[in-house]
Amino acid sequence: MTDLINGPDWHPRKPKHPPPRLSCDTHAHLYGPFPRFPIDRTKGDGPDTSYEQYTDMLGVLGIERAVLVQARDYGGIDPVTVDAIEKSNGRIRGVAAMPRDALEKHLDVLIAKNFCGIRLSSFSPGAVRLDQLEAMAPLMEELGWAILIHLTNIEEILDLAPRVRKLSANIVFDHLARVRSPDALDSPGFGTLLALLRDTDHCWAKICSWYRLSGTGSPYDDMTPYARALIETRPERLIWGTNWPHPNSPAAIPNDGDLLDQFMVWAGDAATQKQILVDNPALLFGFDETN
Repeated sequence: MTDLINGPDWHPRKPKHPPPRLSCDTHAHLYGPFPRFPIDRTKGDGPDTSYEQYTDMLGVLGIERAVLVQARDYGGIDPVTVDAIEKSNGRIRGVAAMPRDALEKHLDVLIAKNFCGIRLSSFSPGAVRLDQLEAMAPLMEELGWAILIHLTNIEEILDLAPRVRKLSANIVFDHLARVRSPDALDSPGFGTLLALLRDTDHCWAKICSWYRLSGTGSPYDDMTPYARALIETRPERLIWGTNWPHPNSPAAIPNDGDLLDQFMVWAGDAATQKQILVDNPALLFGFDETN
């Protein structure tokens, strides 16, 4: 039986296809170290990991920037993510997970600490739910922050799409919006995702966690058609992430170097790789051009 909190492969392979300078991992979580940041397991769980372990992995991959997504409910500001941002010399930013009242209470600190978004989820226990979308959107647009949408399954996008089209804040669909092999490429859910990317300028998709969505397992070739369809539709509205340290995964834990190599092959040419890995996250999350 797979341990749902067993953590990453601690020996990432150096990618055969090195990423361009200032590439960004737009989706990772930190949970520890637990002696310094004790966890309340009733508010979420995860592998005991540290900033140093994460940045060591990024170093092997050649990734220089990152966006950390708050992993657990701290009832306010996530001290693990704040600690990582403070150590990163501007190369890590954060996404919070808290309701609007808590967000407004802590907003000055979050801005000062280089947070750049909020996450809504229908999937994670205790998360801020999608019914908060319209309440969050005006403030997110004012701040220039992104709203990450974490779905349970891609069919949810059918009811969500009309609501999203009425907004102008940046909306990012995490984890390929949870399209799963063998969903048809012309299925209503995936077709709606492609239409949102094609028809709007504020909708984005994150190529991330396809190892969890694959029906065949490693090397996840059954996910290739979805990734390529997204890239062919609107590469300037795509970002990429590791989902390190791969928490709560029912699938075998992948090697992060192998995942990056697979993405690089999907992206194809150097211009598209740079668009997705460097330019898009810099625009969406507000990274300094030189750092």
